[in-house]
Amino acid sequence: MEHRVTVTRWDSSQPPTEAELLATLAAEGLTAYRWSNDPGDRYAAHAHAYHKVLYVVEGSITFELHPGGPITLYPGDRLDLPAGTVHSAIVGPEGVVCLEGHRPVSR
Repeated sequence: MEHRVTVTRWDSSQPPTEAELLATLAAEGLTAYRWSNDPGDRYAAHAHAYHKVLYVVEGSITFELHPGGPITLYPGDRLDLPAGTVHSAIVGPEGVVCLEGHRPVSR
């Protein structure tokens, strides 16, 4: 099975509530946690040993895939980032609030 980065854009004119996004993650069996950053905060290139599932609740964040390119996420957008994917990030001008859950790596 191929594991690739996927982005699912929010397709409603109304942004989702944090409770809706938490319920979506819980329905997938994921325990989510909330994190936030200030405008312009950066994360250096790194990778994780788990599959990251991330939703933006407020603000925006741009992930840069290495190799690959930039992916900017806005409220309601979802990023599925497979384990081992090298990425960096920069927070948008309004800061960002995200919900994140981790899916174990299947063998």
